[in-house]
Amino acid sequence: MSELFPTVPPPTVTRLEPQDVPAEVVDRLRAGAIVATADVGVVDLEGPGTGAVTCFQGLLTSDIEKPGDGAFVYGALLTPKGMIVVDGWAARLGSRVRFTVPAEGRERALAILQRSVPPRLARSTDRTADTAVLRVAGDHAVAVMGAAGLPVPPSSNRAIDAKVGTVLIEVARTAEQPAFVFQITMAADQRDTVLQRLAGAGAYRASSAALELTRILAGWPRLSSEVDEKTIPQEVRFDEIGGVSYTKGCYTGQETVSRLHFRGHANRQLRGLHFETDHPAAPASGWSAVTHEEKDVGRVTSMAWLPDGGGSLLGHWIGLAIVRREVPVGAMVRAAGREARVVALPFALPSVRPA
Repeated sequence: MSELFPTVPPPTVTRLEPQDVPAEVVDRLRAGAIVATADVGVVDLEGPGTGAVTCFQGLLTSDIEKPGDGAFVYGALLTPKGMIVVDGWAARLGSRVRFTVPAEGRERALAILQRSVPPRLARSTDRTADTAVLRVAGDHAVAVMGAAGLPVPPSSNRAIDAKVGTVLIEVARTAEQPAFVFQITMAADQRDTVLQRLAGAGAYRASSAALELTRILAGWPRLSSEVDEKTIPQEVRFDEIGGVSYTKGCYTGQETVSRLHFRGHANRQLRGLHFETDHPAAPASGWSAVTHEEKDVGRVTSMAWLPDGGGSLLGHWIGLAIVRREVPVGAMVRAAGREARVVALPFALPSVRPA
C-alpha cells in the first residue's frame, strides 16, 4: 500500500445474517433510539498551544481548524498518492484532537501520527484500552439523550465535554447523513453507568452489528470492506458525506484528491444494492463479483439482511458495492450470485436520520 504499510490484507465482505440484527432494532431506529458500544480505537494528539490542531490539519482530508474549538468532523489520513490509510471522526477540544477510528485502523493512525508529527509540537497517545465509546442512533436520539440527562451539543458537527453526576464524558453530534447521531466517550469503567442511563430513557441496547446495519443503510464506507489499499476518497462518497475539504490548506495526499475534483472524476463509485425478493436464497458467501451486461464492473463490499419491521425495503437483503461509474442507478446487475438493483445512497429509510 505504501512505505508505511507494505502488506495489507485483502478486502473482506462485511455480512450481517438474519440472526445478527433483531427486528426490534429497525423498529427503534424508526421510532426511538438504539445505543451500542462501538468497536473503535481512540488516539489523542496533544501539544502546547495549537500544535496538535495545526499538525492534524496538515494530515486530515477535512478541515478541523476553521470550525474552531468544539469541532467534530469526519475525514481520513492518506498516503502521499492520495489513497486512504485510515478514516475516522476527529473531535477538537482545547489543545487536544481526539481521533476515533475503526479498531482495525488504530495501528495505522498511530503510525502516521508518530511518524508525521514533530514531538515538540504534539504527541500521540493510544487511549483505546482505558476508553469506551458509545454511539446512539435513531429518529428520537435527541429526545432519548435529553431524557437520560445527557447534554446535547447545540448543533451538528460539534463536541462538548461534560460531567453527568460523577462521570466525565465527551458528547459529539454528527450531521444528518452518518449512521449514528451521537458519540459518547468516557472512561471504560464508566461505560455501564452511561448505558444504564440511556436504557432507562428508552434506548434499546444493541450490539455492534446494529451499528453495522445503520452504517450500510447510510451508505458509509468501512475500512477493509469498501476501502481497500487503492481507494481514493471520492470513490467512497467523501464528497457527499463531508469527508474532504477543497478550501483548506495543504495536507498529505491533497494533490491527487484536488486534481481529481477539479479536472476529472472517479472511475469507481460506492452504490447501494437492493437484492430481488423473488429469489429465496441469500446472496452467496465469499462471492463478491458484480457483473453488468456480462462484464465485470465491480465488487460487493457489504451485505445485510434488513429485518421485517414494516416499509418497502424491510425483509430484504441489501448491500454496498464499488462499481464502475458507467453503471447507472436503476441498473440490474448480478451481485454475489443474485440479481440486484443498483440504488442511490443512502437507502431510503428515514430511521437513519437524526431527530
